[in-house]
Amino acid sequence: MSASRTTGAEGMTTSYGFSTVSGVEEKQARVNDVFHRVAERYDLMNDLMSAGLHRAWKAAMVAWLAPSRRPGWRFVDVAGGTGDVAFRILEASGRRATGTVLDINASMLGVGAERAEKRGLAANLSFVEGNAESLTLPDDTFDAYTIAFGIRNVPRIDLALAEAYRVLKPGGRFLCLEFSEVDMPVLDKIYDLWSFKAIPAIGEAVAKDRDSYQYLVESIRRFPNQANFAATIRRAGFERVQHRNLSGGIAAIHSGWKI
Repeated sequence: MSASRTTGAEGMTTSYGFSTVSGVEEKQARVNDVFHRVAERYDLMNDLMSAGLHRAWKAAMVAWLAPSRRPGWRFVDVAGGTGDVAFRILEASGRRATGTVLDINASMLGVGAERAEKRGLAANLSFVEGNAESLTLPDDTFDAYTIAFGIRNVPRIDLALAEAYRVLKPGGRFLCLEFSEVDMPVLDKIYDLWSFKAIPAIGEAVAKDRDSYQYLVESIRRFPNQANFAATIRRAGFERVQHRNLSGGIAAIHSGWKI
C-alpha cells in the first residue's frame, strides 16, 4: 500500500490532500470552496481527467445496482449534485424510480437541477442541500444509497456510513464508487505520472484552477485502499460487503446491504 494512503477512514478527518488542517470545520470549508470553484466545469474536467472512463465506471455502478422498475422504488444519491449518477439510475429504472440528490454544495446542485429540467427528469428528482454526515432524511426510507467520487471528501466517513445505514430500508443497498489503489505494476507508474503531472496542468488550462485539481489528486492517494475501506463499511453494520475493481483498481465499486 502507498505510504501516503491511510489505513482507515478516520485518517481522512483532518487531511486536505497531503496537508493536515486544524479540524473538521476547516476541512469542510476548504472542500466546499473547491467544489464551488469547479462546479460549472466539473463533468468536463472528469472527462478530461479520466479520458472519459468515469462514464463507463458510473455505468458499471448503475448496472450492478440494477434499479427496480417497480413503482415506488426510491434512491438517494449523495454528493451527486450535478445529477450525473441520478440521471443514469432513473433511465435504468425506465423513469419509474424517484430519487433525492443530496449535496453539501449549492453550486453543484444548481447545475444538476438545471440539467434535470432540460432532460425532463425534474418530476422524478428532488435536489436537497445537506451534509452526508447528518442527513435530514427519515429512517428506513430508501431502497438504495449511492455515492460516486464523493465519500473521500467527507471529513468523518464513519458518520456518513452510519447515516447511509440509517436511511436505507431493511434490505436496502449501499453502493460507493471511488478512486482506489491500482493493483497492476506498470499501470500504477503511468497513473502516478498522469495524476501528478497532467491533471493539475489540465485544471489550470481548462478551469483556471490548478490548486483544486492538485487537492483532488492528493485526496485520492490519501483514501484507504479497497480492503481497508471494505472493513470500514462492515463496521458501519453493512453485510455481504464486496467490491469490484475497475481499470486495474484506479476506481472500485463497493457494495453492502442493510439486512
